[in-house]
Amino acid sequence: MSTSTPLDPERPIRTPHAPSKLPGKARAAPRPNAERIAVTRAALLDAAHALFVERGYAATSTPEISAAAGLTRGALYHHWADKADLLRAVLEREAEAVRLAIDAASRDAATPEQALLRGADAYLDAMAERGRTRLLLVEAPAVLGTAELEALDARHFASALQQGLRATLRRDTGFTTALARLVSSAFDRAALDIAAGADPAAAQQAMRWLVKRLVG
Repeated sequence: MSTSTPLDPERPIRTPHAPSKLPGKARAAPRPNAERIAVTRAALLDAAHALFVERGYAATSTPEISAAAGLTRGALYHHWADKADLLRAVLEREAEAVRLAIDAASRDAATPEQALLRGADAYLDAMAERGRTRLLLVEAPAVLGTAELEALDARHFASALQQGLRATLRRDTGFTTALARLVSSAFDRAALDIAAGADPAAAQQAMRWLVKRLVG
């Protein structure tokens, strides 16, 4: 008695065969999973950044971001919980870019004072990137609140600025942290003024004057 499964007349019979190899049609090797994830995240971050800058956070929807990235909403929500979470990722990337610009400009400075001055110039130059001031200094506090903005600042800027002031003043004044917060606010005010149309050179000169008076 046969125990074989009856053939289904509606189902085509497949016979094993070697894959065809056509000249000039070599199939590209699939990307590793980690690379695919990185590419997907970058596409969504780029799309979100462009739309947040162009339209503002409130006027941008997740379907629009997904469509601009050429991906589905499911892909977006696979990586971020919601639109606010995606904004956080955009802000982290922007803040990191500013921090790297400051580090590169001040790394080879001959003195702590020179490092602060170079860092001040680099901050304003980096914040002049289209839409960056709006994202970091307008959208961030409006959407996420000042506490998250301060946490973002602490992760990327606060410690370096405090260390720079201590090194330049050659002592811990006891109010270095408070002084760093005031200086940081002045930098942000200058960036906002430039974004609103103020003369960048004048704002940069004003910040350089302020830093020199603080540490002179």
